[in-house]
Amino acid sequence: MKEIKTRIASVENTKQITKAMELVASSKFRKAKERAESSKPYFNTLQEAVQNIAKNTSGVKSEFLKEREVKNKCYIVIAGDRGLAGGYNSNVFKTLVAETQGSNNVKVVAIGKKAKEFVSKRSFDLIGTIDSVEDVKYEDIIEISNNIMDSYQNGDIDEVKLIYTEFVSALSQEPRVTRLLPIAVDKDKEEKNSRASVQYLPSPDAVLGFIVPKYVSGRIYGGIAEAYASEQAARRTAMESATDNANEMISNLELQYNRARQAAVTQEISEIVAGASSAQ
Repeated sequence: MKEIKTRIASVENTKQITKAMELVASSKFRKAKERAESSKPYFNTLQEAVQNIAKNTSGVKSEFLKEREVKNKCYIVIAGDRGLAGGYNSNVFKTLVAETQGSNNVKVVAIGKKAKEFVSKRSFDLIGTIDSVEDVKYEDIIEISNNIMDSYQNGDIDEVKLIYTEFVSALSQEPRVTRLLPIAVDKDKEEKNSRASVQYLPSPDAVLGFIVPKYVSGRIYGGIAEAYASEQAARRTAMESATDNANEMISNLELQYNRARQAAVTQEISEIVAGASSAQ
């Protein structure tokens, strides 16, 4: 009985921790969801602008639009700062391993403490890090994106992909792989504007050169916002499940305790009755 009571107290303490973490994750999730939703229109507009310039003008000469042989790949991996979020981090890392299997000369930019820990222990070439997803600064994102674009222009990198977790809903988060460079142009999609109806000044190349850095940094920022919202949603779900499991364990332990106490009382009564009978 004493052992069961000790286990009940231990599970109660654990339940208090998981419940507190659930409440904290719920609070952070609301803010993270708002940030993710507010960032989408920004980089969606940038993407549309790049697509419009590439499709509605002729003779655009940009290194960021040209397809070339892929020898050196770069992956920007966004994971969480902490664990206890179910399969959130492990799903991102599984996606990275699946993408890089059989590839050589793989460079990685790790965003988030867990991503940095994972990449550091593998044979990847870690070329950049951002330690925190929660406290990320846009200046750090600009620095990372500029370094990647310089490496791409110099030929050190031939393809850049972003691996992050897309926030679908509070109960659903899916790892995604999207290509940043070279920028994919959907030539099959018809545009409402004709080639002659849009003029870019001073030139399409100059406008594209101005937009592309903001497009790359904006996509990275959008991925971080989506990933952070996904992390908080996954942690809230995991802690809610842990709290429910703790309540179930406590109920089972209390049932065991009551049975043990009842058995002890029954045994004591039996001993008293037997002692009285032998005395007679």
